[in-house]
Amino acid sequence: MTVPEDNDGVRLQKVLSQAGVASRRVAERMIRDGRVEVDDRIVTELGTRVDPEMSVIRVDGARIMMNDDLVHFALNKPRGMQSTMSDDRGRPCIGDIVEHRVRGNHKLFHVGRLDADTEGLLLLTNDGELAHRLMHPSFEVPKTYVATVLGTVPRGLGKKLRGGIELEDGPVAVDDFAVVGAVPGKSMVKVTLHEGRKHIVRRLLDEVGYPVQELVRTDIGTVTLGDQRPGSIRVLTSKEIGELYKAVGL
Repeated sequence: MTVPEDNDGVRLQKVLSQAGVASRRVAERMIRDGRVEVDDRIVTELGTRVDPEMSVIRVDGARIMMNDDLVHFALNKPRGMQSTMSDDRGRPCIGDIVEHRVRGNHKLFHVGRLDADTEGLLLLTNDGELAHRLMHPSFEVPKTYVATVLGTVPRGLGKKLRGGIELEDGPVAVDDFAVVGAVPGKSMVKVTLHEGRKHIVRRLLDEVGYPVQELVRTDIGTVTLGDQRPGSIRVLTSKEIGELYKAVGL
């Protein structure tokens, strides 16, 4: 909510600066250019004051999170590790990493699962609604994987996968597909889809005759793994967080 200049509240450009969006000077330019919304209303007055705890602030449509109690992390899950916060059989799990590398007693939700043999990006947050929406197929948040498969992939396979493949639990179609590398007897392919069914990438590629040998999830929405090492965890940037909320309508 916005409040008058002479009442309690914090100047909007200061709020944006403290949230790590930009320096105060750049934030002022963003406001003047009409790129900032407060409670669904574009604000262009530099003297505007807001309540950081109550206002919904967006820059270029992406929400700026002001709640210090909310946390958002990107984890590169190593191969051989369970995608659970604990394991009653004593197997290594992502909870082991969180316990040693995340400060504070946060009840974290992991966005989606990766089977033990799959490496790659997991998002962790204590915002249950965000986690739920990111996992729900109705919000169509894309997830990208790089798979090493047996054989030489023909040119027309991408078109076939985009058209849809029937699996035992229903049809599935990819959003994008590309061959990104090859060595004798093997190909490396990039697959993007918003499905979240169990082992969906492995089952899909196996169905069309290209069994997966190695699999890495590299992207969830606009968050990318980049050069993040297996087993490492990092705090998402304010831009990444805002884009995730935007993607699921929060």
